[in-house]
Amino acid sequence: MDEQDNHNNLEGPIIRYEDGKKKTSSTRIPSQKDLEKEIGEYLSNKYGGKVKVISHMLLPEDLEDDQSGAKPGDDRRGGRKVCFNLKPEELEAYLNRFVIGQEEAKSILATKVCTHFNRIEYMKKRGEDTRALGNIKNNIILIGPTGVGKTFLVRLIADRIGVPFVKGDATKFSETGYVGGDVEDLIRDLVNKADGDIEEAQYGIVYIDEIDKIASSRYTQGPDISRTGVQRALLKLLEETEVDLQVQHDPLSQLETIERYRRTGERKKKTINTRNILFIVSGAFFGLSEVIRKRLSRQGMGFGAEIETRDETDWIRRTAPHDLIEYGFESEFVGRFPVIAPLHGLSEDDLYNILKNPNSSVITRKKQDFRAYGIDLRFDDGAIRLLASQASLEQTGARALVSVVEKTLMPFEKKLPSTSISRMLVTKSVVEQPSIELERLLANPDEPYLAEKYENALRSERHVLLAQLSREDFNDWHKAGIQVSKKRMDIIAGLAAEEDMPLDKALKRVLSWIVQIKRHEDAFLKRCGIKIMFEDNAIDILLEGCIKDSWDLHVRCETICKTLEYGLTLIMEKTGQSTFSVPDEAVAETEPYINRLICASYRPPMGSEAV
Repeated sequence: MDEQDNHNNLEGPIIRYEDGKKKTSSTRIPSQKDLEKEIGEYLSNKYGGKVKVISHMLLPEDLEDDQSGAKPGDDRRGGRKVCFNLKPEELEAYLNRFVIGQEEAKSILATKVCTHFNRIEYMKKRGEDTRALGNIKNNIILIGPTGVGKTFLVRLIADRIGVPFVKGDATKFSETGYVGGDVEDLIRDLVNKADGDIEEAQYGIVYIDEIDKIASSRYTQGPDISRTGVQRALLKLLEETEVDLQVQHDPLSQLETIERYRRTGERKKKTINTRNILFIVSGAFFGLSEVIRKRLSRQGMGFGAEIETRDETDWIRRTAPHDLIEYGFESEFVGRFPVIAPLHGLSEDDLYNILKNPNSSVITRKKQDFRAYGIDLRFDDGAIRLLASQASLEQTGARALVSVVEKTLMPFEKKLPSTSISRMLVTKSVVEQPSIELERLLANPDEPYLAEKYENALRSERHVLLAQLSREDFNDWHKAGIQVSKKRMDIIAGLAAEEDMPLDKALKRVLSWIVQIKRHEDAFLKRCGIKIMFEDNAIDILLEGCIKDSWDLHVRCETICKTLEYGLTLIMEKTGQSTFSVPDEAVAETEPYINRLICASYRPPMGSEAV
């Protein structure tokens, strides 16, 4: 058959006559069910029923993205779900899941970020231009020592709202540019983060760290004129300007412009306006507390003793625009940041609570490192408390947690993958004497004492997960009409503990499994004309099997539905019943159960009987 015949084959089967001519057959294209039956019979004859055709493929990963659909009021730009209707308390509650402490900063950020995006949406609905005279953006300055979560907070916010996010380092800028670019490269990077979608990028967030390094003052090092120049270069971005996306020194950009002109004949430049882009800057601002103390001392003559007792955080909370100008910033630059959010240093208790948080990336990533070698890693409370104590001595905030955890577990991470050990408990003794405890574990990996402590640590971890789950709102579950029971909370906690998974992801994963089961119900109705409904207990049994193997859910649902299809069709033909409920008994032993139902349907009717 030639190439042209291959194209014609789309019309239907080709029938050849002896004279070489061809015509299209009127034979109908087989349905999916016909194909499944025919292929299934072929495989059964060849392999003796050991191979089956699996249809209605529903992947859990796909369902997670669309199980609840778009929420009312949500916007979708560039294929990304954008939440411009979040309330401040909703965003703050989300931040509380991941960030320990910093209550004031979380409150300020949640309030002003939500106000920024809700105001944009409000102006759009009214048909008004956001460039209205007197419009002032809620650009924010975060002030706090290193390692307290400044960058993490902003990333969480951008991720929750669903807008593009780009981070820049103020130390890489100069008055004339850096690495051949300039401050406008931040905006171009934002467009790249939005996959070239200018409409989406113009609602993004630009975050600039170490902004205190461009202050022209005695508290920084380097030529002041350069730092002042960077401030002035940023001014036009902070309010509103058109940024040209084509850069003269970028060959790729120039080639893109030439290609567009060749195809369309357009010479118009591609630009993006910054009026709706939110700017958040941060820095440690070493020496700022001294500026504030001097100002307050001058204002509070006679009350110096009270002022001297204040700690660093108390001074930062009293930051005024004039203090930032005194620190070395241009007044015009300070005026572009009407919101100041202070963050305090982390205490030992804060570090302990960070490690205890089920969403802690420090512990989760370390568990995943060991799980990559087939080793289940757990931490008991004594070890976590000692790790927090060691980290607090380094005075580098949450970053120190990673350092002390790595230092403690490095010998185990090197040695255990070469052994048959499949689980390990990090105790206080392990943190205090890693080498000694490693030798002890290698000598007696099945020591009953360690096994018992491991199980206790696992139970404690699940208890913490359940406690946090009790504070969740389960909004997506309620909107989907799915019941939240104690059993299902246990399943969610078990999944999070087993897979080292953040609770929010475990919530979505289990919900996606339930939606998948519901879709099997819908597929059954379309295929057979019979409505089945899995009871809650039956769904819970299916969910428990997913913790070890999520693919098992699809296979089990298909197997159950195939077995039910034959029996329920007979029952419907005999009794006319077309709606059935599927209890846990039917999930556990499908064939015996459906056989009993078929037998019961052929007895004299004693009333209605549900599956």
